[in-house]
Amino acid sequence: MNQSRRLFRALAVTSVAGAAMLMVVTTSGASGSSGNNPPAKGAPVKIGISLSLTGEFSADGVAFDQGYKLWATDINKQGGLLGHKVDLIVKSDASSQTQVVTNYESLISSSHVSLTFGPFSSLLTEPAARAVDRYGYAMVEGAGGAPSVFSAGLKNVFDVALPVANSLVPFATWISSLPKAQRPTTVAYATSDDPFTEPQIPVAEKIMKAAGIKTVYYKVFPAEATDFSSIADDVVAAKAQVVILGSVDVPTVQAFMQAFEQAHYSPKAFIATAGPDQGLAFSKVVGKSNEDGVMVPNSWYGLASNAASKAMVAEYIAKYGGSPAKVNADVAEAYAVGQVVADAVKATKGFNNAKIIAYLHSGVTLHTVLGSAKFDALGENPLMTAYTFQWQGTTGNKFVQVNPIGDPNSVKIEYPKPVWGK
Repeated sequence: MNQSRRLFRALAVTSVAGAAMLMVVTTSGASGSSGNNPPAKGAPVKIGISLSLTGEFSADGVAFDQGYKLWATDINKQGGLLGHKVDLIVKSDASSQTQVVTNYESLISSSHVSLTFGPFSSLLTEPAARAVDRYGYAMVEGAGGAPSVFSAGLKNVFDVALPVANSLVPFATWISSLPKAQRPTTVAYATSDDPFTEPQIPVAEKIMKAAGIKTVYYKVFPAEATDFSSIADDVVAAKAQVVILGSVDVPTVQAFMQAFEQAHYSPKAFIATAGPDQGLAFSKVVGKSNEDGVMVPNSWYGLASNAASKAMVAEYIAKYGGSPAKVNADVAEAYAVGQVVADAVKATKGFNNAKIIAYLHSGVTLHTVLGSAKFDALGENPLMTAYTFQWQGTTGNKFVQVNPIGDPNSVKIEYPKPVWGK
């Protein structure tokens, strides 16, 4: 039972004074359910966000918080949204599916936000989108690209980033196209039971099987798992030449890399679905001698040639430090959410969520730090290109684009991957 229903039941059995309170709540709920809660004249426009500032997804949640705040600073320098200063109201969901729903219900019904931005992860985006849909709100997000988010038939959710099922396609295509003498013959898959990671694996496996690369290990582990030693040991025992890890965070990748190093097992290629893309949060815990050769799929990195991206990266470094190659991709995904919503507000000349949803479904092409965004009937962005990135120690421990092959910004892939610690 959701928060508003519990409140309704509690008030329904109270006195006349309670009934009066019920009328107030019902009136407020009616306004929220229309998706039309504009700011008062001269008042800030409140945008509600739930983020994983603690818990399993905290590294990503913090990066998203940084991206949202960078966007808010920039839009406020430009005069805000339709003359209203942007006020971000961020609640921590502790990486909890239950808490993320509670947060958005509270943001809409109690904080009376005019707009909502998405949380981090497909696992949280799906229940969050359902929650705000009940109030008629749009949810533009940058980290909820799993098929499960879009199979629910919701019309209010829009993902500015890459549909996750296609993330490993460039890697699988490249490794399958290697000359037979260089092509690996075996591959091991270990993936979290997560809507972000699991859909990527069958797509990659199908491509690699067609090239004669045999699957020697395939394991789906619980999303809440924290001890990966036995799974890593099984991968080592399988002696696969390629390892594809379905990970959602840095600690998972770190645990597998540590186990592989201790076992003196170094596959020819190692790619993880998330973790290596988190810049310093990754490199500082695995060590510069171990990051070399590790790959990750994504749709953005800090050295992207996009002019808006370059400007955002410069602002990020000025505020948080670091270098372009080590800026977390989550920052750009969050920033792009703000850009899309700002364009929609401007185009619709207001904060009516129904009009914003219709506009984003109209086939319009928008431009963000990630690249172009054009949403299909499901709310996915098919214009986003899947890339593969690699840490390359031979170029000074840089994070570089290596796929698609033939792209002018792609550099030569380090293959085989250097031995750990070299």
